[in-house]
Amino acid sequence: MSNKPAIVPRNILFPFLLLSTCFAMWGLSNNMTDPLVKAFKGIFTDLSTFQLSLIQNAFYGAYFCLAIPGAIIARKFGYKKGILFGLGMYIVGGLLFLPASNMKEYAPFLFAFFVLAGGLSILETSANPYIIAMGPEKTATQRLNIAQSFNPVGSLIGLFVCKFAILKKLEAVKVPEGVDAAARDAIQSEQLSIVMTPYLIAALVLIILWVLIAINKNMPSETEHDSQTHFSVTIKQLLNTPNYIFAVIAQFFYVGAQITVWTYTLHYITGQLGIEDSQAMNYHMGAIISFALSRWIFSALMLRFKPSSLLLIASITGLGLCFSVIFVGGIVGVYSLVAVSACMSLMFPTIFGLGSRGLGEATKLGASGLIMAILGGALITMGQGGLIDFFLDGAKSEGMALGAAAAKSYALPAICFVVIAAYAFYCKKNKIEDRMAT
Repeated sequence: MSNKPAIVPRNILFPFLLLSTCFAMWGLSNNMTDPLVKAFKGIFTDLSTFQLSLIQNAFYGAYFCLAIPGAIIARKFGYKKGILFGLGMYIVGGLLFLPASNMKEYAPFLFAFFVLAGGLSILETSANPYIIAMGPEKTATQRLNIAQSFNPVGSLIGLFVCKFAILKKLEAVKVPEGVDAAARDAIQSEQLSIVMTPYLIAALVLIILWVLIAINKNMPSETEHDSQTHFSVTIKQLLNTPNYIFAVIAQFFYVGAQITVWTYTLHYITGQLGIEDSQAMNYHMGAIISFALSRWIFSALMLRFKPSSLLLIASITGLGLCFSVIFVGGIVGVYSLVAVSACMSLMFPTIFGLGSRGLGEATKLGASGLIMAILGGALITMGQGGLIDFFLDGAKSEGMALGAAAAKSYALPAICFVVIAAYAFYCKKNKIEDRMAT
């Protein structure tokens, strides 16, 4: 046991915890944002489900647009400065919710989401490979899974905030029928203030985290021997690495599956069970709890089983649960939807870790491609929103009609799990875990 490589070397434990807190903070933001697709429906009542899904388009589209700039920053200045830059942009995005709320328009909120998520893109582009580089390559996937285990902790906090500080308060200030324009405007101002406040508080917390990372002198310095490598040479290397290309594709479909499953959870549960959004959030929180616990469980299982084997089992199980969501429905379908989150828990860090195997000097730029794949969260979520509108076919977007439409739309994440299973099988067949940096 003494010869076994350490997952997290003791001398970098505190910097590791600081970085892991970053993982928690973007989990908080992601999960405060997902339920807002439905919450905004009661604020901007003239928008369709497809239009409301543009929140996720702006959010995850920013990941795509800012990932390469994030890689360039990390490549030129190092991971630590990349993390500080990403956190700074995250803070600015949170502060932009104040003017967006005052303007009372949907578009400024989309811009605020874009800036905030752009910061997250840069942050993740630096943080994920930094965690990988902080210790032995042999334990990189396990180390990243542990760091990513802090992500659902932030997700749970985000869901509690969303339920008690946003959704329950919004339910108390719904616009009554037949109210005049002035009263409607006042209620809308109150609703937007409710949405804005948690993001402003998060921005203040992030300022503290930014300072702690900036002044920490024990952050490990990664080797900068790749800083002079020609951009086109690195791109060519990545494009000629089949495992990397397949990992990017798998990551695209994984993030699409995760965001669609969580974005339309409230649509599905409220429609299937006929309950309010805040009540449905109890099931959503159950899903995130299962996600959090399962990530720790899978991290422990990786000490005995290969990550690719666990990824294959999880993706096939997720596919089966999606069939239950689609064809069974009711309370069984709801619990199946909750259980899907447990299957998804290991997927992002495992695909990221496997896709980074053997990249060596190309790891920083390679990380940007794996982060750009988060675009799947925008495109696939928008596609599922379009499917829900199509299946509703003119029915009111509430009650059992919504539940049935949402159920059918879960065929899209089912397809995503098929792609992930194919990548896991590829990794097992080609023994990707055994590859070392060159």
